[in-house]
Amino acid sequence: MKIDKNSHGTLALVYGISLAVIVGGLILRFPTWLWLLLLILSLVFSVWQTFFFRVPTRHKNGDGRIVTSVADGKVVILGRAFEKEYLKRDCLQISVYMNFFDVHANFWPVSGEIIYYKYHPGKNVLAFRPKASEKNEHSSTCIRTADGKEVFFKQLAGTFARRIVCYSKVGDTVVAGEQCGIIKFGSRIDLFLPLEAKLEVELEDLTRACETVIARL
Repeated sequence: MKIDKNSHGTLALVYGISLAVIVGGLILRFPTWLWLLLLILSLVFSVWQTFFFRVPTRHKNGDGRIVTSVADGKVVILGRAFEKEYLKRDCLQISVYMNFFDVHANFWPVSGEIIYYKYHPGKNVLAFRPKASEKNEHSSTCIRTADGKEVFFKQLAGTFARRIVCYSKVGDTVVAGEQCGIIKFGSRIDLFLPLEAKLEVELEDLTRACETVIARL
């Protein structure tokens, strides 16, 4: 199993804390039932965090015309919206919300060249709220496909998300389905597509990064 390269330190801390709790219980001679409870909780937490930061192997369904989901999660916003940061025009907005139990590695939605990237510090309000797109800490990326179509997406932090990792570099050529970063803990992806794109998902649909086709350009 592959672990996100930016999460090795986080997992080392998790494992260290879990080990300290288990050993501390032995040294302090906690009652057997309490020590066993701490052991189970520590192991469950460590396994969950390992699962959380894994980078899954997925079938890559995207290309220069087929847009796939950036993340695992649920479609919470779907419709027409004005993208005012970079595109400055009406687009189709598809927002996917990730909860604590979703894989949080993110993947390029389409193949093409990165023509814009910017990191925005901000607040940490609940990620599923519409205003989170403007107020929350986020990173923004725009990819231009070989056909000249522009696909813009944001990685948004949530109430508990405190770190966004993004591999975007202007001028790089990227391939749909390869990892583009990770958002640690509950968060959201906002994807903005041309109005003529043919949507393949509906509100409340569950998505799988790399595999779920969001739209066709």
